[in-house]
Amino acid sequence: MNAPQLPFELAQEYGIVVVADEGASLFANTAPHMTLATLAAARAQLGRPLRTQSVTTDEFALALRAAFSGSARNDATKPSGPNRAAEVGAFSDDLLAQAERDDAPAVRLLADLLRNALAERASDIHIDATEQGARIRFRIDGVLRDVETIDSALHAALIARCKVMATLDIAERRLPQDGRLQVTIAGRKVDVRVATLPTQYGERAVLRLLDTAAAALNFSALGMPQNIQEAFRSAVRMPNGLVLVTGPTGSGKTTTLYAAVSELDRARLNVVSVEDPVEYALDRVAQTQVNPRIELTFARALRSILRHDPDVIIVGEIRDRETADIAVQAALTGHLVIASLHTNSAGAAVTRLMEMGVEPYLLASCLRGVLAQRLVRRLDASKSVCAAPSIAERELLERYAIGDVVQLFAPSEAASGDVEGYRGRFGLYRWLPVTNEIAKAIHTRVADDALEQLAVESGWSSMAANARQSLQSGDTSLAEVLRVVSA
Repeated sequence: MNAPQLPFELAQEYGIVVVADEGASLFANTAPHMTLATLAAARAQLGRPLRTQSVTTDEFALALRAAFSGSARNDATKPSGPNRAAEVGAFSDDLLAQAERDDAPAVRLLADLLRNALAERASDIHIDATEQGARIRFRIDGVLRDVETIDSALHAALIARCKVMATLDIAERRLPQDGRLQVTIAGRKVDVRVATLPTQYGERAVLRLLDTAAAALNFSALGMPQNIQEAFRSAVRMPNGLVLVTGPTGSGKTTTLYAAVSELDRARLNVVSVEDPVEYALDRVAQTQVNPRIELTFARALRSILRHDPDVIIVGEIRDRETADIAVQAALTGHLVIASLHTNSAGAAVTRLMEMGVEPYLLASCLRGVLAQRLVRRLDASKSVCAAPSIAERELLERYAIGDVVQLFAPSEAASGDVEGYRGRFGLYRWLPVTNEIAKAIHTRVADDALEQLAVESGWSSMAANARQSLQSGDTSLAEVLRVVSA
């Protein structure tokens, strides 16, 4: 047909198919599940007034088939059938098998993207809107890589498909939205967080993949040095106090929190968490997800948790003064609180809490230790070479106080591209214990770099120095260490 038409995926989900071009307006059949909001969205998409006629589900399916029969990938090929609306959000069967039963291009494309992302160990799928359509990228081991580009029609249908699966409002394109879904890919259950954002050229979406089967929830699997393992394990087994995990976004703080929970005797302890979002389900842990839309904030959830007789409280992130105050008070009144905080160093965590309004004497009394961490990519042994450090590299090793390294490893010339030559990630860590001397320093409000120096003097090396063994053994490269460790 020659009449302007919505992309197949949108026509299918909106329940609107154009059947005639009347010149000044378009005539469309509408399915029973069509709403006024989707009608307004369709009018905006088509740029023409719409005259509509409501038809039965079967009649709509026939009209959709007639409108799109013989279309190419960027259109579509067949309707979903009368029970489509009832299936939205129910993705308990294998996603790829579902795609085989549905020829809609956006359905197939999303299934392919999820399957390939999981196979390549990607943590995120980025669908970036461009003037011509969209660019799709995977984040693999913390680095983004281009995958493919699609045109505008398929981009709109793909975004709509993501929204439908995550039970978001497909008619709302002016405001950011976020949701989540669970799919089964090749027998593996994967949680997917979906976030959309309106941009200059249309909506962009980011899908974060949380593969429970691949989660490393113990300290050894995280690459934590033995001495830091023992110190951190001792801290999280204390009967009370505050233990902090710090680092920038994407440094693996949540995984470390979950690994800390695995060290607890959950059969005898009441462990309660408040997170944003709940990424992995933990056995014998009461997990609460914050929801700002209904004013369920970290602080409000924490106040309620204190009335549930907790032994251990896990705080996904301390973001504001109220949350910090409640966490500190809980730590001072007989509870163990393990929380994450966004700072660039272990010492800066103390300064950050003071800036939020926590009194130094309270912090000195309850803080048990601070773990700072970063994630670095692991070299693929089959695609790496080693050589003695050059003069420039020796200067960098000295400048960053890493120490003397006999040989350095790097990706070989055969490993082309930034992603090639690396496979997987592991952590670099720095432990700041709260000894009597450091507690006194906190009480007197010393600067964060002075706290770091006191930790070094008490025998705990810096994060950069902890990277020395990883460099010497060929686990990672000097460029990778310098990428994540600040001076």
